[in-house]
Amino acid sequence: MDNRDEVREFLTSRRAKLSPRDVGLPDVGQRRVPGLRRGEVATLAGVSIEYYSKLERGALAGVSVTILDALAKALQLNAAEREHLFHLAQAADGTSGLLRPRRRRRTWTPHPSLQWVLDTITGGPALVRNGRMDLLATNQLGRAMHSSLYERTGSSTPNFARYTFLDEDAQRFYPDWATAADTCVSILRAEAGRDPHDRELHDLVGELSTLSTEFARRWGAHDVRYCGTGTKRYHHDAVGELELAYESVDMLSEPGLTLTIYAAEPGSVTAERLGLLASWAAEPVGFPV
Repeated sequence: MDNRDEVREFLTSRRAKLSPRDVGLPDVGQRRVPGLRRGEVATLAGVSIEYYSKLERGALAGVSVTILDALAKALQLNAAEREHLFHLAQAADGTSGLLRPRRRRRTWTPHPSLQWVLDTITGGPALVRNGRMDLLATNQLGRAMHSSLYERTGSSTPNFARYTFLDEDAQRFYPDWATAADTCVSILRAEAGRDPHDRELHDLVGELSTLSTEFARRWGAHDVRYCGTGTKRYHHDAVGELELAYESVDMLSEPGLTLTIYAAEPGSVTAERLGLLASWAAEPVGFPV
């Protein structure tokens, strides 16, 4: 699958974000569009303008690590954007086909030992997702926290991206909806760079781009960032607002999947509410909604 358009749009969008002042160059002459000129990026990267123009047209196949590093520095890419650039280069020369995980079956269920591990985590929600934002497995508290997601999607494998952009309930569940939406798109954009051959991901992006202008705008920005740690706010129907710290790790035993564990600050209001949610979730009749 040719990724030239993806490369071109990514490099162009990064160049447009920088001004001459950002990189220590004089601002000479009138600019028709915001951002650095190709020649300025070429100078910063130590390559000819002809060569950089070729790269920006999408021709990343066979480009050396040295050139990619120079390009990342010239465009002031952050760590996530730099990794994305390298993934795009791997896809362009075909090596991503060797590096990406074996294609999964459409229906995936957690190995019993994975579910056992999740179930031992009782102090906070824990979940497993893939790069397409499918929610694949949770512990009891994780399912309780995302009860509305399961109920409204009517699927045993709900998708965070569809919920975020196509279900108005997401505006309630995520008090910081714009941040949640940005994070969601960033994860999908990074996954597209890692595995450009994922047909299900292409179909999902096409669906969301067609049905949600908010998604289409964010997708077109080509923003990529790491989302491995931080704090998120949620509003649960049963217990109210929850402010949770989270840590995400890639699963070595299941390449392409991510485990995320949430925790409340000890002694906080969120910790009390999380404890209440856990007690309700443990009851056979479930918790009130």
